Amino acid sequence: MKTKFAIGCLVQWYEVDIIGEYVDSLKDAVAAYDGEVLIDFTICLNQDLEKCISESRLETCRKEILSTITNVKCNARVTSDLVTVSSYRQEFNSNYCDQSDVLIWGESDAILPNQMFIVLDSLHNQVKDVNSKYLGFFGTCKMWDETWKVLEHPEFTDKPFIGGDEKNWWSLRYDMNKQEMNEINDRTDELDVQIVSPHKFNGCGLVISSEVVKAGVNIPKSVFFVHEDTAFMQMTNKVLGNIPQYVIKNILLVHNRKHKNKRKYINGEDHLADKDPGGKRLTHDWYMKANKMCEQNYLNLFNPNYKSYTWKDVWEQ
Repeated sequence: MKTKFAIGCLVQWYEVDIIGEYVDSLKDAVAAYDGEVLIDFTICLNQDLEKCISESRLETCRKEILSTITNVKCNARVTSDLVTVSSYRQEFNSNYCDQSDVLIWGESDAILPNQMFIVLDSLHNQVKDVNSKYLGFFGTCKMWDETWKVLEHPEFTDKPFIGGDEKNWWSLRYDMNKQEMNEINDRTDELDVQIVSPHKFNGCGLVISSEVVKAGVNIPKSVFFVHEDTAFMQMTNKVLGNIPQYVIKNILLVHNRKHKNKRKYINGEDHLADKDPGGKRLTHDWYMKANKMCEQNYLNLFNPNYKSYTWKDVWEQ
């Protein structure tokens, strides 16, 4: 029986110039698979955190994003409410766990392998009767530090860890395209599937069997902004223990997390062209506060005497 997938992605208005790459790769992956894939998008136009350079530019972003995602059959909503990656993924998990066998966290700065659904269908059908509750991940690019080697695609593993280089395809600040990813993946003849223990993953392309969410695992509402992947990991371990996390090491899913076009048309960031997206956000006082508060919240998830921070605390401080 073919596996039924659901894949969801939050698109912030300032990601208008990168979402096309994600959609193109998603379209290829869906076309290659002869099963059912439910596709979900939320387009967020909220300006509570980042202000657009003009209302006309914001409207243009909205139209361009909607035009781009019409390339795939999907459920899409546009909202002016404050929606973060944490709140979106929590809702996505809840909404689609009963409609699908496997959930996938999409991301606007991702490029998906065209083999994705075929490979995950094979994996699911092999393990579902033995390990119905599991996580999955594909081989990834260089990440923050050496502890992520366990997830790196083999062609990245022996490359140097260079943070500021934008020219070499393996470096942190290189923006890989779909053709380059396909060339790497086309060199794979036999899948290398490994079990990673303890769990190690980020939110870009995380694969979750729906049984995990049905069992009560989700992103806590206290993690209202970022660190949702770490909080989800903690909840998984707390509720279900060290369930299998399968990593398809030699199929690359690109995560262009430092893409130069990731934050566009944001008022007050025009002078920060030399900084990557993370560096730009670090210049905002609200970001530093919200990031730290979410970190404290997930570190105290199981502390019965701890009161969680909220957006209200960010604004008041």
